[in-house]
Amino acid sequence: MYTDLRSRALVSPAFGARAPGKTHVKASVVDIAVRDPVYKPTPTSDAWGRIAEHFICDRRDLPFLKLMAIQSATVIPTGVVLFLPHGFSWWLAGLHVALVVYFLGPFVLMLHNTSHRRLFRQPWGWMNRYIPWVLGPFFGESPEAYFAHHVGMHHPENNLDDDLSTTLPYRRDSIVDFSRYFFHFLFFALFELAEYFGARKRRALFWRTVVGELSFYSLAIALLFVSWRADLVVFIVPLVVTRFAMMAGNWAQHAFVDEASPENNYRNSITCINCVYNRRCFNDGYHIGHHLKATRHWTELPEEFARNVATYAKEGAIVFAGIDFFGVWCCLMLQRYEWLAARLVELGETQKSPEEVMSLLRNRTAWTRPRSSAMAA
Repeated sequence: MYTDLRSRALVSPAFGARAPGKTHVKASVVDIAVRDPVYKPTPTSDAWGRIAEHFICDRRDLPFLKLMAIQSATVIPTGVVLFLPHGFSWWLAGLHVALVVYFLGPFVLMLHNTSHRRLFRQPWGWMNRYIPWVLGPFFGESPEAYFAHHVGMHHPENNLDDDLSTTLPYRRDSIVDFSRYFFHFLFFALFELAEYFGARKRRALFWRTVVGELSFYSLAIALLFVSWRADLVVFIVPLVVTRFAMMAGNWAQHAFVDEASPENNYRNSITCINCVYNRRCFNDGYHIGHHLKATRHWTELPEEFARNVATYAKEGAIVFAGIDFFGVWCCLMLQRYEWLAARLVELGETQKSPEEVMSLLRNRTAWTRPRSSAMAA
């Protein structure tokens, strides 16, 4: 159902993996295998798709139905059992946390995609609430907050000054700055989000944020009186872990910002291709393509990249191969720019030396801008 894409594109022959001291040759138009999933109908998928089309808007989203079923049969039952009389045990708590961690990436990106594009069609539209309202709390996602923050705020503001999750005021290779960024988001961002929508008179998103947050925290507080241990394992720990993961991911996605053009999607985001993460998490690595068109279907993102590589090269986009956002985040926290340079896909007409690549990456992460500077200008 999902297959690899082969295209012709201007890239460095070694896909950015260069041995120290090796001569750097001029890049040329070569075959590049984009090994991330794209949709290719098969008789079996068409049969299931015809059935699913009675319920979902796009048959390419069949994997979401499977994922919903698996998570509903594993994460929800183990979480519920932990609250039952005599149901709590540390081995079951460990199993539950392991399931949450294992499914966290696919869940968040399923939530991401279904926030941008509705999954269920009418008259089954009420089922669109199942992912954020039923599954979401088990994965540390308060209902409605993700949609409001990501779709209602982050995309319109595009990592600039009014984006509540902007990376611009921070050095993106500093673990101290990331800690400030994470704890600010953990404790203040959703209050700021409600204020953001209130100030702009976007009442629907304001109330979705407030109701979703109050529902989640009311549930978590009430369940403390049932079993504080189960509440900690099932709701509180996933909340912290998930928000950390989302902030680490957003940090890496918007780490390499061009000072000359911070509003340019090609220069304030990155793309990661040919990594396991894209197969597990619905091509989330194609962040530039996603910001260029937020409603583009996840199976179309590798094709968009392969088709427009020349534009990516002209715009100076940063593209990595064989590494995902969390790998990029780890490299930044350790300041291992040589690891990043070895995985950079060179899109220009000539290859840069490793030192030149590392200098470029350092410059993109070092530049910072206070939130107020753009408004003052």
